[in-house]
Amino acid sequence: MSSPASPEPHPALRTPLCELVGVRYPIVQTGMGWVAGPRLVAATAAAGALGILASATMSLDELGAAVAEVRSRTSAPFGVNLRTDSPDAGARVDLLVEAGVAVASFAQAPRPEMVRRLCDSGVVVVPTVGARRHAEKVAGLGAQAVIAQGAEGGGHTGAVPTSLLLPEVVDAVGRQVAVIGAGGFFDGRGLVAALAYGAAGIAMGTRFLLTRESTVPDAVKALYLATPVTGTVVTTRVDGAPQRVVRTELVERLEGAGRLLSMPRALRNALAFRRRTGASMTALVREGLAMKEGNDLTWAQVLMAANAPMMTRAALVEGRLDAGVLPTGQVVGSIGELPTVAELVGRVIEEANAVLEQLGRPTSRPSA
Repeated sequence: MSSPASPEPHPALRTPLCELVGVRYPIVQTGMGWVAGPRLVAATAAAGALGILASATMSLDELGAAVAEVRSRTSAPFGVNLRTDSPDAGARVDLLVEAGVAVASFAQAPRPEMVRRLCDSGVVVVPTVGARRHAEKVAGLGAQAVIAQGAEGGGHTGAVPTSLLLPEVVDAVGRQVAVIGAGGFFDGRGLVAALAYGAAGIAMGTRFLLTRESTVPDAVKALYLATPVTGTVVTTRVDGAPQRVVRTELVERLEGAGRLLSMPRALRNALAFRRRTGASMTALVREGLAMKEGNDLTWAQVLMAANAPMMTRAALVEGRLDAGVLPTGQVVGSIGELPTVAELVGRVIEEANAVLEQLGRPTSRPSA
């Protein structure tokens, strides 16, 4: 539950998102692979925001243990991020339902039967979208909320900036679902700006990655903190899809390398990732076929898709910047310290309160 010292939110901060998922504040910590583990998620939930556990980098057994650990740390609601194309996606949905997890988030459009199973069991479905048409699709499937991530966001991202995407998604589906803005948010001013666009809250990834509870190695956090706003790049050389990362020497080399030279590494990473998540070779082939048919990908693109999780793990878990990439939002250049999660959430709410109070005061006209 929220700390007794947590700030009282302005009435405008009690949004439909708070009512929908049962949190005190309209703030979401995104399900970042290798980062959003039980410690960070539990700290976020205890601070009054919505923490989302990243399950794509876990086996089914590891996910069960992680959910149990979050439960042991806090009684506050939290969520789990799922991959639609995971071979054991159905079993993971069952796990969430049986464990009473509050939210299931998705980086891809969930299958209709998954949405029905989750919604019928009282689990709130929250896909991430990067375009108006995607928001309309998942709202039509029955999702109760969407995270609209603009181009400023970290990891896989689109081309439309948050300032344009967010109001467009609100206009399209805001009457049906709670819209959460993502991409470029890190403080209370951003939260108020999102509310002004019609959103029900904000989601932050990089800002939560750079907290004391984040398990990212200290040396890697220091590199993030030293990165300017102009120090990121959107590249397709990691896994074939546009992904925003910190511009490092490795990324520069990847940008200059041909696709053919990337294939051996991608194959090694595909096998290593599936070993870690407990999938068999049969499941690997089956998932590859599903990705290829469902997303109209070439086999080269399917193979490249294994690069992202393993190259991210190398940096964010092992601290190996020579072999790993650092997903990040452009907002990294506006972050200069490592607060606790409780300090971060409290600060965002206090800043939002101050902005809202200032906006509610009559402005004085300059004298003639």
